[in-house]
Amino acid sequence: MTSPILVTGGTGTIGSRVVPLLTNAGRDVRVVSRHPGTDEPGVVHVEADTVSGQGLTESLAGVDVVLHLAGGAKGDDVAAKNLTAAAHTAGVKHLILISVTGADAMPIGYFRAKAEAERIVATCGVPFTILRSAQLHDFVLPIVRGMGRLPLLPRPGGLRFEPVAVDDVAARLCELTLGAPAGRVADIAGPEVSTLRELADVYYDETGRSHRPSLPVRIPGKVGRAYRAGDNLADDGVQRGSTTWREFLAARHSVGR
Repeated sequence: MTSPILVTGGTGTIGSRVVPLLTNAGRDVRVVSRHPGTDEPGVVHVEADTVSGQGLTESLAGVDVVLHLAGGAKGDDVAAKNLTAAAHTAGVKHLILISVTGADAMPIGYFRAKAEAERIVATCGVPFTILRSAQLHDFVLPIVRGMGRLPLLPRPGGLRFEPVAVDDVAARLCELTLGAPAGRVADIAGPEVSTLRELADVYYDETGRSHRPSLPVRIPGKVGRAYRAGDNLADDGVQRGSTTWREFLAARHSVGR
């Protein structure tokens, strides 16, 4: 009998897309969250907290593969430490971690925690796979929307993004989860690298809003230098998704979201 795949963060933006892919591939899934949902055919929900460590030992019973998607503004390094310790004790054979492009290069607390989580996973003794992803379209959209409410559109010099579709990331994670441990694999990012102004202009086009005048601004300090150097962007070995920012917006507009 095949053991279930445990997915942390299985009810989140990425997890809610990965779980159906895994069940469609014939695998049972055990979803871990602080607030369990309703069980479905092939999907069982259990209560556990990766940051506090509560419930992890019980949730890993009989599990060979763990897909770690849970994350937040803080505590990703702590969660990785708790989960890897429990996974090592449980004899997990493959641990897959989602991380962020530029984790080890951007001087921002969120990125540093992701980099530390990567280090913990890579040295915990459990066979692993790490996938770094660029920002999702879904996460860039609120930024652009918020800027659109301002009388002048801030235009930070050198700030570029390569947003990627959640379905592209989910498909890659499913492939990696069903495969053998592969260590650090190529990043996944969207098909285009765009400035914030370019992303905003496409948003205005697709939503029928009038274009706003922009105000050049300079991001100061180490963070500004890192963005201007493109440290938040993937390297040449990146795997590119197929869905553009414009296509993402057009699809949302067509269903009224």
